[in-house]
Amino acid sequence: MEPIEDLDVLSEDEVRQREAGAGSDDEDLDRVEHGYEEAAGAKQVYIETYGCQMNVADSGVVASVLEDSGYGLTQDQDEADVVLLNTCAIRENAEQKIRTRLGMLRAEKEKRDGELMMGVLGCMAERLREKLLEQEDLVDVVVGPDAYRDLPRLLYEADSRKPSGQAAVNVELSKQETYEDIQPVRYDSNGVSAYVSIMRGCDNMCTFCVVPFTRGRESSRPVTTILSEVAQLAEEGYKEVTLLGQNVNSYHYTDDDTSVTFAELVDRVSRVSPEMRVRYSTSHPKDCTDALLKVHRDRPNVCNYIHLPVQHGNTEVLDRMRRTYTREEYLALIERGRELCPGVSFSTDIIAGFCGEAEEQHQDTLSLMREVRYDHAYMFKYSERPQTYAARKLEDDVPDDVKQRRLEEIIGLQNRHSKESNEEEIGRIHTVLVEGASKKSDEQLFGRTDTNKGVVFDREDYEQGDYVKVRIEDCTSSTLLGTALEKTTLEEAARTDSITAAPAAA
Repeated sequence: MEPIEDLDVLSEDEVRQREAGAGSDDEDLDRVEHGYEEAAGAKQVYIETYGCQMNVADSGVVASVLEDSGYGLTQDQDEADVVLLNTCAIRENAEQKIRTRLGMLRAEKEKRDGELMMGVLGCMAERLREKLLEQEDLVDVVVGPDAYRDLPRLLYEADSRKPSGQAAVNVELSKQETYEDIQPVRYDSNGVSAYVSIMRGCDNMCTFCVVPFTRGRESSRPVTTILSEVAQLAEEGYKEVTLLGQNVNSYHYTDDDTSVTFAELVDRVSRVSPEMRVRYSTSHPKDCTDALLKVHRDRPNVCNYIHLPVQHGNTEVLDRMRRTYTREEYLALIERGRELCPGVSFSTDIIAGFCGEAEEQHQDTLSLMREVRYDHAYMFKYSERPQTYAARKLEDDVPDDVKQRRLEEIIGLQNRHSKESNEEEIGRIHTVLVEGASKKSDEQLFGRTDTNKGVVFDREDYEQGDYVKVRIEDCTSSTLLGTALEKTTLEEAARTDSITAAPAAA
């Protein structure tokens, strides 16, 4: 594997200067001198989030930073003085959505005679800062994923520069920023499930992935701050927490007194509250250890579900992707997971049409899918991302129509597997955490099983946040349809072994 390169990383001195005294007297004095809080006034901020779960968690950090600086938060764009788009640059179509949205917002800004501030945050901000600022003049602030603490200053600067139109920018990456001391505002939450970011960045350098260039190197958050945040969520009544990281199971925190692995962290989080389910995303096969699998087995509130991206089914392609495992090693890991955790559910990511993919290599992906039989998959055509090794060194030589055909074959096969997997659930009883109303009818509720399968059932007297025993009566390829039996608790469900096979007619 080649060394990590091309990362815009701050020097240690610059990092210390940026992070020194977060919340210190010096920072408070600086804020007063520059009038950041006064500039906020009664301004309302509207945040739109695109992309992955990490972006959702980051929006909570942004909301917290701005709220502490005097801004209000609104979920109505028409009421907003500032609109911030928290963006994703992982795939080309995500960037196109952002560009279209910026065009719509620019038209709205013109209607308001320029009295609407616009900002781009996150991965796309870091990668496309020059285009956003110089070529297209679309936005007032451009803020990378490690610079959210700087938002109040940047908004003040952008506002004070009007009507010149010069934007305020900070897209520098940090090797140390984890926002561990910031309690996120659950800006758009259902009050039941919450994301907790435990690490940032990625060191893997997969050849197709832009994350190391937009989010920088891996940095793990202190254990105590994670446990504190989870405890606060439990106190507020949340029933499920998802631990997040670009490569979440490579988490490893070390200080003078402790050294904690991801398996140990998940175990500790699971002990905060017996009534809180624990999930995590996204994991890498190379870091899925026996110790972690045993935590799934031994801790009843650690969900029996693992998202384990394979990306491809052929070893040569995996090597070109720098995935660090072979087809055989991945399949052995799946087998080991099912041996240690009976009933575990697996989902995955799959890329169709990566550089140099031959037809027989595509067939290897289909055969791996048949062998594993995933419950769910996220499936994509390969799209070349600037800065990545693949963009610089490999040829994107699979024609688009071939990519599309291969993707459709992958999707078709996965849909069959998902439907067959769901059909096997008919007659079983699951403990379902109610997340809210069904999208199709307020008379029905929607929730998820321990294995992350969506379930719809009649509302009756059940409420959001309840654990409900549900017997599965029917299904589609994406959803289980059930009959509610009774309200329960997670501890009681674990004692009675609620996820058991039982004939529907019994």
